[in-house]
Amino acid sequence: MEELLPLLVLLVLIIIVFSVIFSFIPLRLWIAALAAGVRIGIVTLIGMRLRRVVPAKVVEPLIKATKAGLELSVNKLEGHYLAGGNVDRVVDALIAAQRANMDLGFERAAAIDLAGREVLKAVQMSVNPKVIETPVVAAVAADGIEVKAKAKVTVRANIERLVGGAGEETIIARVGEGIVTTIGSSVTHKEVLKDPDAISHTVLNKGLDAGTAFEILSIDIADVDVGKNIGAQLQTDQAEADKRIAQAKAEERRAMAVAKEQEMKAAVQEMQAKVVEAEAEVPKAMAQALREGNLGVMDYYNMQNINSDTQMRENISKMGKQEAPHDENK
Repeated sequence: MEELLPLLVLLVLIIIVFSVIFSFIPLRLWIAALAAGVRIGIVTLIGMRLRRVVPAKVVEPLIKATKAGLELSVNKLEGHYLAGGNVDRVVDALIAAQRANMDLGFERAAAIDLAGREVLKAVQMSVNPKVIETPVVAAVAADGIEVKAKAKVTVRANIERLVGGAGEETIIARVGEGIVTTIGSSVTHKEVLKDPDAISHTVLNKGLDAGTAFEILSIDIADVDVGKNIGAQLQTDQAEADKRIAQAKAEERRAMAVAKEQEMKAAVQEMQAKVVEAEAEVPKAMAQALREGNLGVMDYYNMQNINSDTQMRENISKMGKQEAPHDENK
């Protein structure tokens, strides 16, 4: 029993050593690569481990590419992995492009992937165009009638402009702007309703896909509807504004007239006060004249008689005016 103990310890150590080696060296992956016809050395796999690269993330896409007939090097795939790219997605995109007879190289596909674009989705969109539906766009024709339109834009991904090109939001914004311009240049809203395709043709000829990552294949007007009568509403608002201005000016004139009337009343009251004040001075002046001999007693009595006669005549005339309406009624 004691003689077998060193052998058991040695066996355990051998198992531990081989377990560590096999866990560090992906022997299964190396065998799979050899079986697929991909020549990759064990030293290269160990180097990937040392460079903190997951060997399966590089070797398995390489096997897939080799089986698809693509010639890719392990160094390029590893470099793309170290740059933060998705190696498997790039290889899938290259395979899809090859099947679709598209000219797409590894460098361009890697650049598209590192730029944050989904390169596989872009290749699929190049083969199978995508339909983008715009929101409802409202514009006003020259006759003041609002027209609401909705368009469906068929686009295809442009691989050449995918890096640095604008996205779907730009396409939607440009198409919306083109619809507004076309409707706004129409003489009447009936022209838009009669021929909605004129909008799509006009917008399509503007080259709205310039500088974008897409190529516009067609623009179809999905729905056209008549909105509000903006022209009539503006005229009504203008008339209401003119009415308020006129009312304000009339109120200003009325206020000025009231102020003028008050001013005139104040002037009349002031004049009446001066008259009363002057009449109060008359007896004093007459008394002064009597004392100084400038006015005789007979002259004073004659003046009083004239005043009495004048007052009597005024009373008689007032009585005649009051009785006149009664005579007419009779």
